[in-house]
Amino acid sequence: MKTVYDFTVKDRTGNDVSLSEYSGKALLIVNTATGCGFTPHYEPLEEMYRDLKDKGFEILDFPCNQFANQAPGDAEEIHSFCTLKFGTDFPQFAKIDVNGESAEPLFAFLATEKPFSGFGKGLKNAALNKFADMNNKKFGDKAYIKWNFTKFLIDREGKVLARFEPTADMKEVRAAVEELLG
Repeated sequence: MKTVYDFTVKDRTGNDVSLSEYSGKALLIVNTATGCGFTPHYEPLEEMYRDLKDKGFEILDFPCNQFANQAPGDAEEIHSFCTLKFGTDFPQFAKIDVNGESAEPLFAFLATEKPFSGFGKGLKNAALNKFADMNNKKFGDKAYIKWNFTKFLIDREGKVLARFEPTADMKEVRAAVEELLG
């Protein structure tokens, strides 16, 4: 059975990183953007990371510019923004595509394991769904991720446990991570 540990990705400087390096840890894998309405998610993510990393928890941050060009800049500019504005200390990887023919295989795998099931109820979520559908139409059946700050929770064996859309309450995300950590 395939797990996230079977994938190799690029770090923000272009070096290969086997995700098997994270074997035995609980992971939250996130596609991010620096100019998105959900960018403030960096704050609770960093807080969660600081509080839980000593319990075997890692957040893996993958910047992506496929959603309304909300992650402009190169890897160093993005990293500087995140560390200066939000004090992020968790690993940040190379800027990637999460949809289409050039999608990072890791994200195609994650989304296949836990497909999109909606942004939730409410006017704001319906508006995001309409905007995301228009944005992702060009990717057809390879529109794996609907928007920035989609989060995947991975257990210590590398299996995908849950998917949290950007509209999910960060308290819910943290509760799931804490439950996994025991």
